[in-house]
Amino acid sequence: MNSSEITSQCFVNAPFGFLHDNLDWLLEKRIQPEIGLEGNILYETPRTLFDEVAGKLQEAELHCTLHAPFHELSVGAVDPYIREASRSKIHLSLDLLPVFKPASIVCHLGFEENKHSYKEEEWLRYNLEAWQIFVNRAKEADTPLMLENTYETAPGRHKKILEAIDSDYAGFCLDTGHLLAFAGDIWQNWLPVMKPWLGQLHLHDNHGLRDDHLPMGKGKFDFAGLFNWLKTNNVNPVVTLEPHRKEELEESLTALSRFYLD
Repeated sequence: MNSSEITSQCFVNAPFGFLHDNLDWLLEKRIQPEIGLEGNILYETPRTLFDEVAGKLQEAELHCTLHAPFHELSVGAVDPYIREASRSKIHLSLDLLPVFKPASIVCHLGFEENKHSYKEEEWLRYNLEAWQIFVNRAKEADTPLMLENTYETAPGRHKKILEAIDSDYAGFCLDTGHLLAFAGDIWQNWLPVMKPWLGQLHLHDNHGLRDDHLPMGKGKFDFAGLFNWLKTNNVNPVVTLEPHRKEELEESLTALSRFYLD
């Protein structure tokens, strides 16, 4: 399978600044981006620039996904000022759904045991309120919203939130690198539980010590077992590669072909 055939079946992470600066290269390679909106992008980028990039992707008949910001955000914070600032930034990313018409938008649930377990009832109440609002906005744009695992050590909070929202537009994104590096867990403890909501995969590898974003097969994540489970259970989530270095893209695409597409 050649590179163009592989790229037509997946997305590749691309922060908006990188996407804008390398758009001709991405178009030439037929790479469908997962557009990252972290940092000050949503505050400082003119809407006309988002329109321009979206237009070029659509003209080239390339699809995309969006990745909402998550650093230092807490949409379910007990502090009302932090809660409001966090929600406001997520709303800015949702404003771009009609522009990019993405296949999905990925957000981070953001539960951290060492912080939130002491006031978990309040955390749950405020998060349910926030994610219901966000999912309703995503539904209006006909875009699934995926809640990704980051520091969560078990799938219970994702399951509880998604059960409560009860929407076809709310799903789960399994991030393999986060599962290995932050949760120190195996996919077998997550996917059987989260199967009803599994809509997306973020694929990268590490050695269990830090979030290295290595190509698949360069760390110790069990990709062979994961993809066998997907095929056996006839589950076909959106696939996103997350190499953090341009020179590792080809290696990531080759690994995807080996593990999943062949």
